[in-house]
Amino acid sequence: MLFTKCIHPQLLSALAKLGHGSWILISDGGYPHLTASNPNAEKVFLNLAQGLLNVTQILEVLKETVPVEAAAVMTPPDGAMQPVFDEYKSVMPDVPFEYVRQFDFYERAKESNVGLLVASGDMRNYANLLIKVGFIRHPDGQGTY
Repeated sequence: MLFTKCIHPQLLSALAKLGHGSWILISDGGYPHLTASNPNAEKVFLNLAQGLLNVTQILEVLKETVPVEAAAVMTPPDGAMQPVFDEYKSVMPDVPFEYVRQFDFYERAKESNVGLLVASGDMRNYANLLIKVGFIRHPDGQGTY
Protein backbone atom coordinates (compact mmCIF):
# COMPACT_ATOMS: atom_id res chain seq x y z
CA MET A 1 0.00 0.00 0.00
CA LEU A 2 1.14 3.57 -0.72
CA PHE A 3 1.22 6.56 1.63
CA THR A 4 0.49 9.02 -1.18
CA LYS A 5 -3.00 9.93 -2.39
CA CYS A 6 -1.86 9.11 -5.92
CA ILE A 7 -2.61 5.51 -6.86
CA HIS A 8 -2.59 5.82 -10.67
CA PRO A 9 0.07 3.30 -11.85
CA GLN A 10 1.08 5.09 -15.07
CA LEU A 11 1.28 8.44 -13.31
CA LEU A 12 3.37 7.04 -10.45
CA SER A 13 5.72 5.37 -12.92
CA ALA A 14 6.17 8.59 -14.89
CA LEU A 15 6.77 10.64 -11.72
CA ALA A 16 9.40 8.15 -10.56
CA LYS A 17 11.36 8.79 -13.77
CA LEU A 18 11.47 12.57 -13.28
CA GLY A 19 14.06 14.40 -11.23
CA HIS A 20 14.91 17.85 -9.95
CA GLY A 21 14.40 20.36 -12.74
CA SER A 22 11.94 18.27 -14.74
CA TRP A 23 8.67 19.93 -15.67
CA ILE A 24 5.13 18.52 -15.61
CA LEU A 25 2.41 19.93 -17.85
CA ILE A 26 -1.14 19.66 -16.50
CA SER A 27 -3.35 20.63 -19.42
CA ASP A 28 -6.96 21.63 -19.82
CA GLY A 29 -9.44 19.81 -22.03
CA GLY A 30 -8.82 22.06 -25.02
CA TYR A 31 -5.03 21.82 -25.04
CA PRO A 32 -3.37 20.53 -28.24
CA HIS A 33 -1.84 17.55 -26.41
CA LEU A 34 -0.02 15.94 -29.32
CA THR A 35 1.22 19.02 -31.15
CA ALA A 36 2.15 21.34 -28.26
CA SER A 37 4.08 19.03 -25.96
CA ASN A 38 7.45 17.32 -25.83
CA PRO A 39 7.04 14.26 -28.09
CA ASN A 40 9.16 12.23 -25.65
CA ALA A 41 7.11 13.15 -22.58
CA GLU A 42 5.01 10.47 -20.94
CA LYS A 43 1.37 11.29 -21.64
CA VAL A 44 -1.28 10.38 -19.07
CA PHE A 45 -4.84 11.04 -20.22
CA LEU A 46 -7.19 11.67 -17.30
CA ASN A 47 -9.72 13.56 -19.43
CA LEU A 48 -12.64 11.15 -19.11
CA ALA A 49 -15.37 13.75 -19.56
CA GLN A 50 -15.79 17.54 -19.57
CA GLY A 51 -14.94 18.77 -16.10
CA LEU A 52 -13.47 15.43 -14.96
CA LEU A 53 -10.81 15.74 -13.63
CA ASN A 54 -9.84 19.39 -13.48
CA VAL A 55 -6.32 20.81 -13.30
CA THR A 56 -6.67 21.89 -9.66
CA GLN A 57 -7.70 18.40 -8.54
CA ILE A 58 -4.71 16.87 -10.33
CA LEU A 59 -2.41 19.55 -8.91
CA GLU A 60 -3.58 18.83 -5.36
CA VAL A 61 -2.58 15.18 -5.72
CA LEU A 62 0.72 15.90 -7.49
CA LYS A 63 1.69 18.49 -4.86
CA GLU A 64 1.39 15.75 -2.22
CA THR A 65 3.47 13.37 -4.36
CA VAL A 66 6.41 15.47 -5.62
CA PRO A 67 8.07 18.67 -4.39
CA VAL A 68 7.18 21.70 -6.54
CA GLU A 69 9.79 24.42 -6.99
CA ALA A 70 8.18 26.73 -9.58
CA ALA A 71 5.11 27.08 -11.75
CA ALA A 72 4.12 28.72 -15.03
CA VAL A 73 0.60 29.45 -16.20
CA MET A 74 -0.69 30.17 -19.69
CA THR A 75 -2.15 33.62 -20.25
CA PRO A 76 -4.15 34.76 -23.28
CA PRO A 77 -2.27 36.75 -25.93
CA ASP A 78 -3.20 40.01 -24.15
CA GLY A 79 -1.65 38.74 -20.88
CA ALA A 80 -4.89 39.00 -18.89
CA MET A 81 -4.97 37.22 -15.54
CA GLN A 82 -7.42 34.32 -15.29
CA PRO A 83 -9.57 33.42 -12.25
CA VAL A 84 -8.12 29.89 -12.14
CA PHE A 85 -4.67 31.28 -11.28
CA ASP A 86 -5.83 32.18 -7.76
CA GLU A 87 -6.86 28.55 -7.24
CA TYR A 88 -3.42 27.30 -8.20
CA LYS A 89 -1.77 29.83 -5.90
CA SER A 90 -3.96 28.72 -3.00
CA VAL A 91 -2.77 25.12 -3.53
CA MET A 92 0.88 26.24 -3.76
CA PRO A 93 1.14 29.51 -1.80
CA ASP A 94 4.94 29.35 -1.44
CA VAL A 95 5.68 28.54 -5.09
CA PRO A 96 6.74 31.36 -7.46
CA PHE A 97 4.56 31.71 -10.56
CA GLU A 98 5.52 32.87 -14.03
CA TYR A 99 2.93 34.18 -16.49
CA VAL A 100 3.56 33.01 -20.06
CA ARG A 101 1.62 34.12 -23.12
CA GLN A 102 -0.28 31.35 -24.92
CA PHE A 103 1.99 30.69 -27.89
CA ASP A 104 5.17 31.03 -25.82
CA PHE A 105 3.65 28.54 -23.36
CA TYR A 106 3.15 26.05 -26.21
CA GLU A 107 6.84 26.37 -27.08
CA ARG A 108 7.88 25.87 -23.44
CA ALA A 109 5.71 22.76 -23.22
CA LYS A 110 7.60 21.27 -26.20
CA GLU A 111 11.00 21.55 -24.47
CA SER A 112 12.93 18.40 -23.64
CA ASN A 113 12.78 19.00 -19.86
CA VAL A 114 8.98 18.56 -19.88
CA GLY A 115 8.87 14.87 -18.99
CA LEU A 116 5.19 14.39 -18.24
CA LEU A 117 1.90 15.65 -19.64
CA VAL A 118 -1.26 15.03 -17.64
CA ALA A 119 -4.39 15.76 -19.68
CA SER A 120 -7.45 16.85 -17.72
CA GLY A 121 -11.07 17.40 -18.65
CA ASP A 122 -10.91 20.97 -17.32
CA MET A 123 -13.02 23.30 -19.46
CA ARG A 124 -11.98 26.58 -17.80
CA ASN A 125 -10.22 29.16 -19.97
CA TYR A 126 -6.42 29.03 -19.88
CA ALA A 127 -6.31 26.38 -17.14
CA ASN A 128 -2.94 25.03 -18.35
CA LEU A 129 -0.13 24.77 -15.83
CA LEU A 130 3.54 23.81 -15.87
CA ILE A 131 5.12 22.77 -12.56
CA LYS A 132 8.82 22.23 -11.92
CA VAL A 133 9.88 19.29 -9.78
CA GLY A 134 11.95 20.52 -6.87
CA PHE A 135 14.29 18.69 -4.53
CA ILE A 136 13.91 17.19 -1.08
CA ARG A 137 16.39 18.12 1.63
CA HIS A 138 17.91 15.00 3.15
CA PRO A 139 16.59 14.44 6.71
CA ASP A 140 20.07 14.81 8.23
CA GLY A 141 20.47 18.20 6.52
CA GLN A 142 23.41 16.98 4.46
CA GLY A 143 22.55 17.54 0.84
CA THR A 144 19.49 16.71 -1.20
CA TYR A 145 17.96 13.76 -2.96
